[in-house]
Amino acid sequence: MSTRASGRTVGGLRTLSLQAPAVGLLLMWMLIPLVMTLWFSFQRYNLLMPSVSGFAGVDNYYYLLTDPSLWTAMGNTLLLVGWVLVATVVGGTLLAVLLQQEFFGRGVARLFVIAPFFIMPTVSALVWKNMMMHPVNGIFAWIASLFGLPAIDWFASLPLTSVIIIVTWQWLPFAVLILLTAIQSLDDDQVEAARMDGAGPLAIFFYITLPHLKRAISVVVMIEMIFLLTIFAEIFVTTSGGPGLATTNLAYLIYIRALLDFDVGGASAGGVIAIILANIVAFFLVRTVAKNLEN
Repeated sequence: MSTRASGRTVGGLRTLSLQAPAVGLLLMWMLIPLVMTLWFSFQRYNLLMPSVSGFAGVDNYYYLLTDPSLWTAMGNTLLLVGWVLVATVVGGTLLAVLLQQEFFGRGVARLFVIAPFFIMPTVSALVWKNMMMHPVNGIFAWIASLFGLPAIDWFASLPLTSVIIIVTWQWLPFAVLILLTAIQSLDDDQVEAARMDGAGPLAIFFYITLPHLKRAISVVVMIEMIFLLTIFAEIFVTTSGGPGLATTNLAYLIYIRALLDFDVGGASAGGVIAIILANIVAFFLVRTVAKNLEN
């Protein structure tokens, strides 16, 4: 028994020694930026005023939390995340059900629906800004002219809505991909039995298809929300956070503090707040997804 125990101990030590370099490198890669962000968040560090430095305590956090722009940015972040999630989940579910049906050219249709997800955010934002939503040369302006309607200057009159449309177009294919994969595992015998019992398409959708997609929808919501909290490129390319703060989210506000105001301390405090909010959201989302997977 002692020989077996010592053998297991030696094997465990060998495994640990092999894993230690990779785990140590991963911890350094994660912890060093976090520790530096925490350190700078308690410092007076403004690149425009290098003579003013030293320990600031919680002044950076107090200034940020009492700044109305923070709450405006957080409100814009919630609106952006909420509307994109609703649009992608609802639209992704309907498209997944549609693309599951048999029709001519289904493979090509699936390819075109999923393709936008592989376009870089900067490129998609430029395409929408210059080719779709341009008030003079855009496709939307051309369609409006066909009906004798005035063209809409999207980024001036509906800036946040414009960003939501762009981000939704980019993330809708991801939802379709996950939900289409999930719907393909639906038991056809169950659907046929429901049809034989007289269930119509709506009844099959609400009582069979939708409950089957519950887990996949939870995964889509969790993954999208984590990434949508850090949306930056679409805002930077199209509106630069404006007009005013109309499209400034939390990530873009941190960019303004760090690279436009050169306030490293204030930007670091904003980064810490963003990390706390992201972890709170991730905690509840992971618990929700875990419950759905258990059920």
